[in-house]
Amino acid sequence: MKLTVFGATGGIGRQLVRQALDEGHAVTAVGRREFEAGDAQVAVVPDFADVDRLQAAVAGCDAALSAVGPRTRADGAVASGVTKHIIAALTGAGVPRFEAVSAGPVGPRPPGDAFLDRRVLHPIVSRVFAANYADLEVMEEDIAASGLTWTVVRPPRLTDKPRGEYRISIGGNLTRARFVSRADVAHLMLALLTDKRAYDTVVGVAR
Repeated sequence: MKLTVFGATGGIGRQLVRQALDEGHAVTAVGRREFEAGDAQVAVVPDFADVDRLQAAVAGCDAALSAVGPRTRADGAVASGVTKHIIAALTGAGVPRFEAVSAGPVGPRPPGDAFLDRRVLHPIVSRVFAANYADLEVMEEDIAASGLTWTVVRPPRLTDKPRGEYRISIGGNLTRARFVSRADVAHLMLALLTDKRAYDTVVGVAR
């Protein structure tokens, strides 16, 4: 497949580019400044509000994957604004398939969630990162209304561990979702590209 990866300089983005190339995909890696991306074609778009340049980066691709999002609590509302422009570019270029990274604390808690997660960990994390998660909720709503064939992946706390075994929940969040590696998230996103079970829904992931 021909893929475009947004946020290609971040942790998940770098994994997406590397793993997609390893799987034999043709990749265009999009970032805000000059960077190295192995055998991928690099598209530098300093301002993601420049929809024309974004559209040029996705022209002719089969699917786009976005790892754009807040890296720290101070980043606040980042994902929704950028994703609006990505959606506009994909629509304009006629690219049908889109996947994006959100976060596990977004959305309702799953049935059977442990007391510690439901009553202690989730409320604390949701309060500390409230602005980030509110922005991700807006992003998810915009993606669901985009008319694209979409998937939103919701990981919990991210680590830099190597790829390993992970669990998924198609259609909602996972119980006991404490952490997952960035390599796991990238592997899952690539695997879901042609998995019709994941079309137009969210997918929870965790170790």
